[in-house]
Amino acid sequence: MNIFHKTALQSMKKSRTRTIVTIIGVILSAAMITAVATFTISLQNYMVEDAAVRYGDWHVEFLDVNSSFVQERSVDPKAADTASFQNIGYAQLIDGKNPDKPYLFIAGFGREAFEKLPVNLVSGRLPQNSGEILIPAHVAANGGVKFSVGDTLTLAVGNRMDNTKILGQHDPYMSGDTEGKEGEKLEPKADKTYTVVGICERPGFEEYSAPGYTLITAEDPAELVDSFSVFVKLPDPRGVRSYADKTAAGHNYVFNDNVLRFMGLSDDKIFNTLLYSVGFILVALIMTGSVFLIYNSFNISLNERTRQFGILSSVGATAKQLRNSVLFEGLCIGVIGIPIGIIAGIGSISLVISFVAGNFSNLLNSTVPLTLKISPAATAAAAVVAVITILISAYIPAKKAANTPVMECIRQTNEVKVDAGTVKTSRTAQRIYGLEGTLALKNFKRNKKRYRSIVLSLTLSVVLFVAGSTFSANLKQAAQQGVVDSDFDIMFTTHDMEESELFQLYEKLQTADGVYESSYQAISEYTCTVQTEKLSEAYRNAGGLNLTDETTDLLLDIQFVEDRVFLDFIQSLGLSPKDYTGKNAGMIAVAKDKDVNKDGENVLIDMFTDRSINILVTPGTDGGEKKEQGQNINLTLVDTIPVDTLPRDPSEVKQYVFMVVAPYQQKEKFDSPSARTELGLTFLSESPSQSADEMEGMIEETGITADYAFYNVHKIMEQNRNILFVVNVFTYVFVIMISLIGAANVFNTISTNIRLRRRELAMLRSVGMSERDFQKMMNFECAFYGMRTLAFGIPAAGILSWLIVTGFNAGGAEIEYLFPWSSIGISVLGVLFIVFITMLYAVRRIKRENIIDALRDDMT
Repeated sequence: MNIFHKTALQSMKKSRTRTIVTIIGVILSAAMITAVATFTISLQNYMVEDAAVRYGDWHVEFLDVNSSFVQERSVDPKAADTASFQNIGYAQLIDGKNPDKPYLFIAGFGREAFEKLPVNLVSGRLPQNSGEILIPAHVAANGGVKFSVGDTLTLAVGNRMDNTKILGQHDPYMSGDTEGKEGEKLEPKADKTYTVVGICERPGFEEYSAPGYTLITAEDPAELVDSFSVFVKLPDPRGVRSYADKTAAGHNYVFNDNVLRFMGLSDDKIFNTLLYSVGFILVALIMTGSVFLIYNSFNISLNERTRQFGILSSVGATAKQLRNSVLFEGLCIGVIGIPIGIIAGIGSISLVISFVAGNFSNLLNSTVPLTLKISPAATAAAAVVAVITILISAYIPAKKAANTPVMECIRQTNEVKVDAGTVKTSRTAQRIYGLEGTLALKNFKRNKKRYRSIVLSLTLSVVLFVAGSTFSANLKQAAQQGVVDSDFDIMFTTHDMEESELFQLYEKLQTADGVYESSYQAISEYTCTVQTEKLSEAYRNAGGLNLTDETTDLLLDIQFVEDRVFLDFIQSLGLSPKDYTGKNAGMIAVAKDKDVNKDGENVLIDMFTDRSINILVTPGTDGGEKKEQGQNINLTLVDTIPVDTLPRDPSEVKQYVFMVVAPYQQKEKFDSPSARTELGLTFLSESPSQSADEMEGMIEETGITADYAFYNVHKIMEQNRNILFVVNVFTYVFVIMISLIGAANVFNTISTNIRLRRRELAMLRSVGMSERDFQKMMNFECAFYGMRTLAFGIPAAGILSWLIVTGFNAGGAEIEYLFPWSSIGISVLGVLFIVFITMLYAVRRIKRENIIDALRDDMT
């Protein structure tokens, strides 16, 4: 250790408070970088493991290969693991509704294939021999053909042929509809009979462009099949593309992008950009705050040691030696702060992960737990980033100090250069502020560099806090856009099922355990004719309508709800039931449109001028029906719809609402072949998940062939709540850590600046300034810091928050920009509080010192 290193250590010991605060800043910086890196690795590991459970723990699949290729892969030293199944052949799917998927593809699984390729049962069991088969559920959902456990299938199994070429699952269906192209043919080879023993989810290895639904049976060793699909897992997936190219030998292959995507190895450029850009933005914000904090520390330290550097330079110290002295000080701080920060970062993110792990599992409906994953490479990278932050922060002021002339350093004239005009204050200011305020203002003016660093520290703290708060608020708002309020737990919808069949199913589903309330509804689309003069001026302006005819046609929905629900609804509105029941009953309607007011806010406007109107309803939505086939109805316009109304989809959001609500008994007189009607059932349950599982089994047993949708709305709502919870936890932690860095920055900058002025302040006390006046002067300085911070911080924070909102909207969110007054107010109050506390602490230390000792102190 040379003399310069010893001098640096002595300087650190002398200014313990500044050194401790700087170390705290390094700890916070290293902790945040480590926490971000560790959580990213943990989340990535969680997503990879969850994808492997869902889609298989393999990296590349080779299709339509022979047995020798399978054998070569099983002994390949470059492959960590393999699995394969027989490509038995294709059979025609009779009455299939998907024109691009007209086949059933039979795969023969061996023991290893069942163990290593995920097969998720919906009902039944796995096949145990080559006469049993597993049917994927999407044959019914996508293909429109229903199979049940216990069914017997006799299939003519063969090959798909394009002239003499055998086609496989990687080759899309060739229908021959394209002019000049001949379609493929199915050449049956043998009839096979299977017993359906189970229903499974869609196999994860089946490509969406595959022409056949994958049916799984047990392989028959005695059957002569020389076409296989082999799945390979590599010890290092980063080389999967080169491995596939070198190994394929002309065979088709596909990558398991569902797993590779979360490793950043897929071709999904958007996901990869999002994965890396978010991490870069977080680290950039952390480094910005940290660099400024540590830079200010070293800059102030060098101001304190200016005369010391001048004396060292006068006795032969080179600029390089002085720079190394400052860098050594930075490394000493890093040696203490970085290890503590890394440990603190890992410990804090471990607590956060344990706190949100359950919500993550519920969010993704995963059996894989979210656990802490410590990556030595990520930890080392966090340490390197922290070291770079410290070196950048130390090098800039070190270079400046080393290049300062020797005599200027010894005389200490480099920082404070004043003349009469520089510190001159107006008489108005003197009258307003008094002597104490005038002295504070002169102090502010005479050393602009020092006070500029304080104002910049305060401004950066405000901007960082507002940026973090805006980011978290917009993230929550974006997450909340997917949250849909609902007053039921389970929903079943269909549009091509007979009513009699629906009500039979309704009676059955009501018996599910836990169901305590249920209802049925229908919604139909119509065209209505209204008098143009009844349309409001606001609605015409919002839609840009220029209507000259006496009447106009509008689209509307009629929601037919269960009679008891309708009665409860009109009673809740304070209306008389007798006016809305019977032969000439009126109906309730909601007619609202969206518009933007002069302040740029979204508002709802009434579509009609009156609260009671008469319309002519025509079946269908094209207006092509004759008017005499329509129905004249009287509408009472209200501002709400009944709680049990049926959305077509849980996430549907419409630009406008024109909906008539009517009792179900009136549906018959509006029925028409041209009116698209959707039927629905809704249920409330004490145990929604259990009831939904039981209902799904009932629907499967019923053998419904009509298109339908079944939603566990409670589960969707729970997932939305989990999204908001996870977002809240991580954004609050991020904002708190950013705020701590800002607070440490302000404290370090102000306390050290006050310390540097101890001789000046002692001189004021020595000439008779009272304790009260002294405190008043310091309070004025706090106020000047606050005003300057507001002047720079509020515009900068507003611009940055607008850029963040713009970025969210560019990513597909619909977030309205609102100036962040609340977060700016909190940050300003917080900064002023920190400034006041710091001033109080520093001034109290000054007051405890002996005035004579302070005047003698030459700060060497």
